[in-house]
Amino acid sequence: MDFRENSKAIVAMMLAMLGFIVNDTLVKVVSERLPLGEIMFVRGIIAIVFILGLSAVTGMLSQYRHLNHKTVPIRALAEVCATILYLTALFQMPIANATAILQALPLVVTAAAAIFFAAPVGWRRWSAIGVGFAGVLLIVRPGLEGFDSWALVALAGVFCMAVRDLATQRMPKNVPTLGAAAATLVGVSVVGLALSVRETWVVPTGNEFALLVGAALFINIGFSFIIIAMRTGDISVVAPFRYSIILWAIALGYLVWGDVPDVMTLAGTAIIVTTGIYSFFRERKLASQAAKPLHAKSEAPALD
Repeated sequence: MDFRENSKAIVAMMLAMLGFIVNDTLVKVVSERLPLGEIMFVRGIIAIVFILGLSAVTGMLSQYRHLNHKTVPIRALAEVCATILYLTALFQMPIANATAILQALPLVVTAAAAIFFAAPVGWRRWSAIGVGFAGVLLIVRPGLEGFDSWALVALAGVFCMAVRDLATQRMPKNVPTLGAAAATLVGVSVVGLALSVRETWVVPTGNEFALLVGAALFINIGFSFIIIAMRTGDISVVAPFRYSIILWAIALGYLVWGDVPDVMTLAGTAIIVTTGIYSFFRERKLASQAAKPLHAKSEAPALD
């Protein structure tokens, strides 16, 4: 990839992270009056309208017939569980703390792939995973005065996200990205409606409805730009910019709620980010070494 393409991809990745964190911010704001199930349902329906419209414009609706693969419902169920757990925690803790815990996701995915799918993970990456979870413990702080049980709920949401990502990795190429996202949003909306049956339904004000529309729009912006980022640039250059979401989270947390992360949270965040980047580049190095013999073989002169 040339510099120009990688630059576009980096900008796209940072916009994707901004889209996701603005969605989280808007949802957290409306949660001060609206219950979780209602938020999930209303935002989900609006987001489905957006994504179906985008699918129609891009001609992807015709590919929705490939959504019958088993990984699609698994991914949707995992996303539903992750949404319930993560949003519940987000409503009860500073957004920067919840976002910092979310950054453990690449480490959890690596560990889960090794345990459940026998993916090759050497001692260096296992060490990085261990150090990364030490960073999580600095944020969660079990047994200390700063401990917040909601941090464990957020961490449980991260484990569900790992299941989602592993299911996504095993999704056939003919399954359309927007279709898989739409299926997930349908699942989230249905479960949100089910949860709202036991909640007291609150009629959103005009401002609250506008915030939910904004949340639906920004979550789709996140989905779209992360696809652009991964398809445009070199993944080894682009992926580390995923951690820019922490900067967005700290800035928005301060501007909207006046939250300032403490030293322990910042230290834990730095450890998670550092080990995540190391684990990623270690995986890229191993993949490059594995590809060298194949490349050399393809360039070998024919014997006949």
